[in-house]
Amino acid sequence: MPVLLSRLLTAYQLLIFVWALLSWIPSPSGALVELRATLGKVVEPFVGIFRRFIPMAGVVDFSPFVAIIVLQLVQRLLL
Repeated sequence: MPVLLSRLLTAYQLLIFVWALLSWIPSPSGALVELRATLGKVVEPFVGIFRRFIPMAGVVDFSPFVAIIVLQLVQRLLL
């Protein structure tokens, strides 16, 4: 069970990272936009928690990175 939980947390961290990375790639339409929207539906509820407390630094949103760090801390504390 701990291995499964660890892998799920790692996979979710990867989804957040890919979602954040896709925001830097300009793509007016196409598969990347659809992929980003789909990933957003999965990761936005969790990342949104941190976005409420962490202001943007100019045009850079650090909330996805904070969310990943929190998931890593949870992963280390639980496992």
